[in-house]
Amino acid sequence: QCLLSGSWRSDSGCRMVVSVLGKDGRFSGSYLPGPVANNPEVLTSPLEGFQQDAGLVQQPTFSFIVRWQLQARMTAFLGQCYVSTNGEETLHTLWLLREAADSPTEDWKATR
Repeated sequence: QCLLSGSWRSDSGCRMVVSVLGKDGRFSGSYLPGPVANNPEVLTSPLEGFQQDAGLVQQPTFSFIVRWQLQARMTAFLGQCYVSTNGEETLHTLWLLREAADSPTEDWKATR
């Protein structure tokens, strides 16, 4: 069974900590992007999301949003938690980053 509670690290060194996982699938925690060792402006940012009922599905889907500290941007993540035959949990995700645009004409370049 795959539960998101705990600490996770991506291949690129990003860190996610899920500190609260409710019975209804809601969770919250914090997120820190990977290559930040030399950038003091990057802070740990809060995240909030939902996980599919792990009692119904062994490898549940999930989604969460990171609200970046001191920046006018948010990132939405959508993924699934997989459990290998040896019991190792792995998260696979897709993400979209949205920055604030100055005007509707600048909207085209605000989402990555």
